[in-house]
Amino acid sequence: MIRMPPRFGPLKGHGRFDYSALHERVGFHWPDGRKLAFYIGFNLEHFAFGEGLGATLAPSAPVDVLNYSWREYGNRVGVWRCLDLFDDLGWPVGALVNTALYDHCPQVVAAFAERGDELIAHGHTNAERQGAWPEDEERALLVHCRERMFEMHGALPRGWLSPWISESPVTPDLLHEAGYRYTLNWCHDDQPVAMRTRRGGVLWSVPYPQELNDIPMIVARQMDAKDFAQMIVDQFDEMLEQTQRDDAPSLVMGLALHPYLVGQPYRLRHLRRALRHIAGHAGREVWITTPGAIVESLAGPA
Repeated sequence: MIRMPPRFGPLKGHGRFDYSALHERVGFHWPDGRKLAFYIGFNLEHFAFGEGLGATLAPSAPVDVLNYSWREYGNRVGVWRCLDLFDDLGWPVGALVNTALYDHCPQVVAAFAERGDELIAHGHTNAERQGAWPEDEERALLVHCRERMFEMHGALPRGWLSPWISESPVTPDLLHEAGYRYTLNWCHDDQPVAMRTRRGGVLWSVPYPQELNDIPMIVARQMDAKDFAQMIVDQFDEMLEQTQRDDAPSLVMGLALHPYLVGQPYRLRHLRRALRHIAGHAGREVWITTPGAIVESLAGPA
């Protein structure tokens, strides 16, 4: 027997779930027999002035007027244009909320609460990343966000998305222990996945896109608005076609948006075209929903 050197053995894993090939899974359908669920993850974010992280138009400066005001455009202007579009479509959205917005512009979050949208915890501010924090500080962040959102709306958030998708090794455990039912941090599948936690319970992972996402596409890859809109249409058409076979698995398609990007008028025009295309299939073929409703359909009410 040949003894393999340690460096050629199994690689370190996360232990949260096992490998599973999509085509080997037991099938299920979304409500009313539909096989494609579509949701919008709409990011409502606030950034510190002159410090911390953020997508940038230009190199940061101590008095960072350019990058701060570009992102703040989303809260002052872009978000309201996007809300008009969501109202025209009659769609719910998953609103990803930085709790710093309650001190800065609470009327933005209130507008989504009044629509009955799902409010999802998204940290305190997107100028910070939690992944390197000590465990007690990260736990305090998760608890703060749940308590502040409950104080403002009378309902606890069910889901979490970390600012900048930042995780420590124990983030899923802390989320489960703080009462969250699902995370949007992982982009490893087109179906929800049950993740193991250290106390034996399940934290659901709902697919959140890093491709169909305006920051990596428009900011990082400098994709034009019309091309991003066509990308949405192509993703939707292909996923819808893949679900039409009798034995095809049901899928989740998420779309991640930020109002300081898609709320720019010329981009909004192309986004409207893409979403109207999807709306033409809503109902019998496609379930327009939210991440929390997806989890509830699988696991039942909390």
